[in-house]
Amino acid sequence: MSVFDSMVRHGLPLVPKFVVGAVARRYVAGETLEDAVRTIRELNAEGAMATVDVLGEEVQEREKAEAAVAEYIRIFDTIEELGLDCNVSIKLTLLGLRIDEEYCRANAEKIVKLAASHGNFVRIDMEDHSCTDATLRIYRDLQERYGNVGVVLQAYMRRTLSDIGDLLPMNPNVRLCKGIYREPREIAWKDFHTIRANFIAGLEKLLAGEAHVGIATHDEHLVWAGMMLVDRLGVSPDRYEFQMLLGVDPQLRKIILDHGHRLRVYVPYGRDWYPYSVRRLRENPTVARHVIRGMLGLGAAE
Repeated sequence: MSVFDSMVRHGLPLVPKFVVGAVARRYVAGETLEDAVRTIRELNAEGAMATVDVLGEEVQEREKAEAAVAEYIRIFDTIEELGLDCNVSIKLTLLGLRIDEEYCRANAEKIVKLAASHGNFVRIDMEDHSCTDATLRIYRDLQERYGNVGVVLQAYMRRTLSDIGDLLPMNPNVRLCKGIYREPREIAWKDFHTIRANFIAGLEKLLAGEAHVGIATHDEHLVWAGMMLVDRLGVSPDRYEFQMLLGVDPQLRKIILDHGHRLRVYVPYGRDWYPYSVRRLRENPTVARHVIRGMLGLGAAE
């Protein structure tokens, strides 16, 4: 990481919220479900699928967790009414994981059960390492009972290949990504090339093990590796898809679609856009440069 990139990442909390908001519009559909619907329709018109996420995490109040469940109910009704090619992603700390694991599981079950009644699918996002074991427990329980649930594994975690081995007997649906939370070195790989290598190793293990896989990356090398693996292993097109974040490298998104691969875009919305956006900007210093230019009145960089 360059000195500039390091300064940008650590300086983001000092950046005015309105400046982050101006840049974050590329990452977040808006504050309302109606904003998300407009974005999903545009993506569907491009030939891409979507997964919609209600922003928010680390909830400590039951009222907020229950409001999130109610919003997901509204989402599924909207998806069915409008015929959108879209599923949902949920974060367990938004649904009350920090309050009580069983309470959170019950909230997640309401969403999963409703999704099943609509013939739809729920992806449980992975959060930091303090949530990993509980997330996998809840995923296993709900998938075994409903069959329409997926989970996320992060390639920078040292435990990921072991977790894949544990999950394979249940024919899991796994989104594999690099990972973005700041984790200690004793549990997470830190070297860029090592993380890439672990991603490819995990992807091959999942595909060879008959899992359904979301190949979630904006790294062109890993996109290429994914394309080579599905070709070499003869993986059926309905067993994998590429996945990308809203607003990140739309040209690469088009390239993947033009090569005939299925692709899903992560579409977040909600009032809690600021912490999500800061995390994305820290992850991507190139985009963070737009923030600095905005502060200096230079406009967006090309």
